[in-house]
Amino acid sequence: VQLQASGGGLVQTGGSLRLSCAASGSIFRLNDMGWYRQAPGKQREMVARIGTGSTYADPVKGRFTIARDNAKNTVYLQMYSLKPEDTAVYYCNAQVKTSTDRPYMDYWGKGTQVTVSS
Repeated sequence: VQLQASGGGLVQTGGSLRLSCAASGSIFRLNDMGWYRQAPGKQREMVARIGTGSTYADPVKGRFTIARDNAKNTVYLQMYSLKPEDTAVYYCNAQVKTSTDRPYMDYWGKGTQVTVSS
């Protein structure tokens, strides 16, 4: 299973970016998908997750929106009103079952850099 993230870049404060992450490979069933981020010197933290519903970290509520396209095994993160503190490497995550007799396992993308300049 591979997760390919894209859409990161450099943006000014107040700008917007849209991240995409497509899952491919031996996917029998896809459960929750989500986005995490890790800033320099900090631990990785959850940004948003989507399954039957969606969950957001407090710092991004009202500014970020997570969505998924099940037909494409793709999760998106639309980010508005970006702030310098949103600067981080953003990683996508997916819970994947590769066959009927296997449990769900966590898979991670390689990350995409988001830099917000002040």
